[in-house]
Amino acid sequence: MSGSAVVSLSNVTKAFGGGVTALQSIDLEVQPGEFVSLIGPSGCGKSTLLRIVGDLVEPTSGDVVVNGKSARQARLDREYGIVFQDSVLYDWRTVSKNIGLPLELLGWDRSKRADRVREMLELVELQGFGDHRPWQLSGGMQQRVSIARALSFSPALLLMDEPFGALDEMTRERLNAEVLRIWARSRSTVLFVTHSIPEAVFLSTRVVVMSRRPGRIAAIVDVDLAQPRGADTREDARFFELVTEVRDRLREGGLDADRTAPGEGELVVGGETP
Repeated sequence: MSGSAVVSLSNVTKAFGGGVTALQSIDLEVQPGEFVSLIGPSGCGKSTLLRIVGDLVEPTSGDVVVNGKSARQARLDREYGIVFQDSVLYDWRTVSKNIGLPLELLGWDRSKRADRVREMLELVELQGFGDHRPWQLSGGMQQRVSIARALSFSPALLLMDEPFGALDEMTRERLNAEVLRIWARSRSTVLFVTHSIPEAVFLSTRVVVMSRRPGRIAAIVDVDLAQPRGADTREDARFFELVTEVRDRLREGGLDADRTAPGEGELVVGGETP
């Protein structure tokens, strides 16, 4: 394992009861400042792998190191923030108080906490919404609050589990651009789970392609698209080449991306059923 890696996984396997093996022999390193997406068929263990990194699930075997520590110690030391598909905001708390919750738990004083919350509201471009309640915001705005909360304490690693899966395609593309802007400013390392091939290519520095269960790493595709990325990126010939490459690696790993359909956890290409 590399001592500089933010995430190091060595021979990680996860088996559940009934003889179901979700993951088998996963070796992966994520370096500081990378944006790495996990993509693969439904049930291949993408989210399980993310949760293993976040110490929400224990591996059956193998080694997991986060920022030089065990996953358990990294969680206790607040080395990472997590964003799920559901924004998981508290409706009885204002947007500002939702963002500041981790800082309260860490014992930050009121003044320092208020300064950081203002900084995070600016980062996700929600100035003026600090006194709103989550239910007064759109789904996309709620996810931006969730991202701000996850980044509020400057974690070394941001774990994102299909955070835009429930949003419409236009909002999703807008938030993809927002996430890249936030990533560039925060300098966080990101591990991201998605079912969308274009989303994975647009966001990532590397795309990790996983096989059908038991999930293995079938391929890793380096994404050499220029930064910053925007609407023009999605029209670039190299973007389409990389989308095709990821799709081909998925087929080689046992998934025919052209036979999937939304609603069953399958891959989405361009927001529509291929």
